[in-house]
Amino acid sequence: MPLILDGKVVAAKVQAAVAAGVAGLRGRHVTPTLAVVLVGQDPASRVYVGRKRAACQALGIVARDHLFPDGLDEPGLLGLVRELNADPTVHGILVQLPLPAGVDEDRVITAVDPRKDVDGLHPENLGRLLAGHPAVLPCTPAGILEILDHYGIELKGAEAVVVGRSRLVGKPLSQLLLLRHATVTVCHTRTRDLAAHTRRAELLCVAAGRPAVVTGDMVRPDAVVVDVGTNRLPDGKLAGDVDFASVSPRVRAITPVPGGVGPMTVAMLMKNTLAAACRQAGFDNRDLPPPPGPPPDQSDGLRPLAGGGGLGRQPRPTGSHPRS
Repeated sequence: MPLILDGKVVAAKVQAAVAAGVAGLRGRHVTPTLAVVLVGQDPASRVYVGRKRAACQALGIVARDHLFPDGLDEPGLLGLVRELNADPTVHGILVQLPLPAGVDEDRVITAVDPRKDVDGLHPENLGRLLAGHPAVLPCTPAGILEILDHYGIELKGAEAVVVGRSRLVGKPLSQLLLLRHATVTVCHTRTRDLAAHTRRAELLCVAAGRPAVVTGDMVRPDAVVVDVGTNRLPDGKLAGDVDFASVSPRVRAITPVPGGVGPMTVAMLMKNTLAAACRQAGFDNRDLPPPPGPPPDQSDGLRPLAGGGGLGRQPRPTGSHPRS
């Protein structure tokens, strides 16, 4: 059986650190505040906004929801963003994507103050990432690195394949992996012979947006697989972009769906909101978890993954790894 990379466990660790940081900031008379803007009635977006609100309440962050179920035109949305930019009590702004047809997402994202961009999608923040000096990291890619670090998976020299090139996941994730000295291949809808690439991958990250894009015959036996997908099947069940049933018996480690990458996205949003509040208040909150970087030496509790290949180490088996 593979090692299950449980995102709920890692998210709880990140949220505990964020809660401590929020308490410390409140002690300095600063209340971290996140403004969430939702336009339209997309069911998945409504669920996500609800989860973000619950996470804020649990950690002591104030959530201000700006909900427009009947729609809001682009001038109105841009006007709201300008108001939130100018409000000193708002530290983070999240415009829930996708936006309705007729609204230019690029224009709206660019209108957000980069200091308050807790999604990490503003061109200035993406440019800093590309330049190798990241400031605000997109939540899902940053969460993936947190999971890999938690389980002691070393990225230096690893053959990494990212399936998907979206602004939300694929592009920033490939840059983060490059910063960690992985050798990165990015695949997409025009890639010829996808399986030829995925079979090379020691680390395979799949963010294609379609269920079962990767099957068991497309992975190498010692791979670590990160499944970013969340797809609602006709029977109502959730499924990832990876066919878990056929892939999991063949690989070394894998994230489940649900319970893998999903919880990390909200946790990293909370971390970004706290960091934004610290910066805007002029404080250096040392209770924050460090940004994704090479993990500290953990040689006392980890052993090399068998089979070579550069993906480093995993915890010694104790029988206590959570399963989902």
